Amino acid sequence: MRSHFCGELNESNVDEDVVLCGWIHRRRDHGGVIFLDLRDREGLAQVVYDPDTEESFKIAEGVRNEFVVEVKGKVRLRPSGTINDEMPTGRIEILGNELKVLNASETPPIQLDEHAEVGEDIRLKYRYIDLRRPEMAARLRFRSKVGNTIRNFLDNNGFLDIETPLLTKATPEGARDYLVPSRTHQGRFFALPQSPQLFKQILMASGMDRYYQIAKCFRDEDLRADRQPEFTQIDVETSFMDEDQIMGIMEAMIKHTFKKTLNVDLGDFPRITYAEAMRLYGSDKPDLRIDLKLVDVASLMKSAEFKVFSGPANDEDSRVVALRVPGGASLTRKVIDDFTEFVAVYGARGLAWIKVNDLRNGSEGLQSPILKFLDEEIIGNLLSTLAVETGDIIFFGADKSKIVNEAMGALRIKVAQELNLVASGWAPVWVVDFPMFELTSEGDLTSLHHPFTAPSLDAEELVKDPTKALSRAYDMVLNGTELGGGSIRIHDAKVQRAVFDVLGISEAEAEEKFSFLLDALSLGCPPHGGIAFGFDRLIMLMTDSHSIRDVIAFPKTQSASCPLTDAPGYVSPNQLRELSIRLRDPNKPLNG
Repeated sequence: MRSHFCGELNESNVDEDVVLCGWIHRRRDHGGVIFLDLRDREGLAQVVYDPDTEESFKIAEGVRNEFVVEVKGKVRLRPSGTINDEMPTGRIEILGNELKVLNASETPPIQLDEHAEVGEDIRLKYRYIDLRRPEMAARLRFRSKVGNTIRNFLDNNGFLDIETPLLTKATPEGARDYLVPSRTHQGRFFALPQSPQLFKQILMASGMDRYYQIAKCFRDEDLRADRQPEFTQIDVETSFMDEDQIMGIMEAMIKHTFKKTLNVDLGDFPRITYAEAMRLYGSDKPDLRIDLKLVDVASLMKSAEFKVFSGPANDEDSRVVALRVPGGASLTRKVIDDFTEFVAVYGARGLAWIKVNDLRNGSEGLQSPILKFLDEEIIGNLLSTLAVETGDIIFFGADKSKIVNEAMGALRIKVAQELNLVASGWAPVWVVDFPMFELTSEGDLTSLHHPFTAPSLDAEELVKDPTKALSRAYDMVLNGTELGGGSIRIHDAKVQRAVFDVLGISEAEAEEKFSFLLDALSLGCPPHGGIAFGFDRLIMLMTDSHSIRDVIAFPKTQSASCPLTDAPGYVSPNQLRELSIRLRDPNKPLNG
């Protein structure tokens, strides 16, 4: 039907006869001349109808926003003074000679230029209208472009695109599974994959050598801005490569993608250890655009009379840190009180601070409610250690290490945003040498990444002191967001059984849930490793969006529902009967 997309037209098309199809974005009647802004997925084009084309002019008088139309006309340059350089098509217009309404539209529930005033539930219920917005269409076009760029890169580097099953077995990978009841095996359930982790390892045991997949994954967990119950991973696995080689080729892929799609040179990615990241930034995904660091000051506070500081300073499981913020003395008491409430969310019991109003006046130039609890020597050593200057503020965190890291790491970012201390551009980094395990709130050990990550030591040493073991894992972080995480995998069944043992997975449970993997590891499985990138998260960053919901065509809400289709929905009693499922009244006890 069409000869061109609206957004493709420019001065090179002048005097051409064109046929365009799309939606009426805006209609303007200028007293005898009617302007229609016609929109399709590629952009907007201005169409002009005058009374000389009587029939078409009459139709143009009757069309409204979101009518679907076909336009025939001739491309011409816009008259002087009407050029709009903010539009790609802003130097030309189409003199319309025919207009056909392909489908009229009722008044839409969302005005495309007023979407910000509409609740997200309404936007998602009428997602097909929301996606007509030029910025949303641009994001989905960009997502497609990035996906193709990555596929082409991996294809050119010898990776095979191989699909893995969506109906699989429930395995403990850190989040709740979405379960699918089986009709043919009554009382048994499939699970939707949290990731293709085990299958891609099996592919390595199969000799596929290099695998990738842009894969759907499912996790039944509480949602945040960067989480969805179903999401997309760029999943990669390769044999006979060590950490440096895998990180090298993945870094090259991301650099190539940014250069190809955004014309951005990311440069070489620095590497820091997990321990260093936590020490300096309180986070394993540090935003290196922010030039603020945490400084350990426990050694200065051990003898302080102020128990808030001296208590944690003398506890090996705790930290006392200071965060010097240049120019922070300008912060008002209200803002500081807001920061105090902010860190309380992370378990901090308060937020101590010192303003450096005038360094030349010594203690007299300082302002803080805690100064009376610190002697002159401690204050002097503190100012010297932090290299403070007039106009700075110092924030303190003193508590268990986990609380201090989370609270002060988050505060570092919040303060930087408040004072515009976040540099522009991109700051990638690799974080390496993660601990193999971490303690749960119940005191049990759990895998920091997943149970199939290889330790940096052998099975015997691992079992002796698992809390001190490091893994062969690596995360790619960009602007404070984890883009991808990966590791060298365990390829020896003996080591895998040792890890299961440390995690409290009995031999019987291991055989029940992972016998196929253990068998594969025992039958000539090569050394292998890989990584998985959050594709939605990557697109969110690259398009400067605030949520991954803005870069997914049909996302779920914060409560994991779909307003468009009203899913999840009820099913008929017959369907439940076929599955041998009977619904329980949630208001009755299990034995009721």
